[in-house]
Amino acid sequence: MRDISHKQITLRTARAVGIIFCSEKSIDLINSNELPKGNLFDVARAAGFLGAKLTPQLLPHCHPVNIDGMDFTFEFLGRKLHSDLFSDDILNRTGIVIQGEAKSIGRTGIEMETLTAVSVAALEIYDMLKPVDTNLEIGHIRLLEKKGGKSDRSRYTENSATCAVLVCSDSTASGDREDKSGKLICSMLEASNAKVWYYKVLPDDKDAIQQQVLDWVKEDIQFVFTTGGTGLGPRDNTVSAVKEILERDADGITEAIRSFGQMRTPLAMMSRSVAGSIGKTLIVTLPGSTSGARESLEAILPGVFHARNMLEGEGHGC
Repeated sequence: MRDISHKQITLRTARAVGIIFCSEKSIDLINSNELPKGNLFDVARAAGFLGAKLTPQLLPHCHPVNIDGMDFTFEFLGRKLHSDLFSDDILNRTGIVIQGEAKSIGRTGIEMETLTAVSVAALEIYDMLKPVDTNLEIGHIRLLEKKGGKSDRSRYTENSATCAVLVCSDSTASGDREDKSGKLICSMLEASNAKVWYYKVLPDDKDAIQQQVLDWVKEDIQFVFTTGGTGLGPRDNTVSAVKEILERDADGITEAIRSFGQMRTPLAMMSRSVAGSIGKTLIVTLPGSTSGARESLEAILPGVFHARNMLEGEGHGC
């Protein structure tokens, strides 16, 4: 199965639709509650719930997800109700429209569970109508909407953010150690449609770090990411250097980083990372280890880019 451990836990929603075509006689029997197998829609709803819960057992690559909410609506196909969903040739027929919607808080979407639920509900209706209707047909099952995944967060990357990456390491600055975390940060930012204007290596010296960050602020670089110097070592000066010059704290960013990291390693609690703004520039201090830098960015990208809108006075604007 695909590895989704790097994904953020977010609210994810999905809506799906399907039709079971049937005769006018079947609709009359449903309305008069005269079907041989009893009440139709309550059983179909229950079958849909079961189908959703069993989706990972039916689809090998589908991850188990928490289904935090699910419901169905059953309506007789009609032009007034469904002209926005189906074409005229479909609207001229008789049948039952099934719409399902679901919510899940997790790392992967819930669209497959919703589609499976609608499909199973349709099959249940088929089974209950087949004694009285020989011309049943299931079709037009499709996803109407999904939210909360990668495509939903694309709005944060519509405009390319300008970024600078500062590697704070004595050993890297002296040439004794190759930088990996800084280069990784550059590649992850570029993969999120950001432009890395500057990449620089400095020793973990407070004055040098502060001066470089302030120089980039003067150039109106929108985001500055540092790597290294966030731990408890005697030469870990990056956090104190940045903290002294911040005008506003953005503790929620580092809370997200540490929470995300803590689910992967207990060592995440050792990080002293800080984040905040100077003018219209956001500065985020990231760990010096490659895995720490990667996981930290996985926790905040691409949503962190929305900070620029807020710094410019545009509010949340979601």
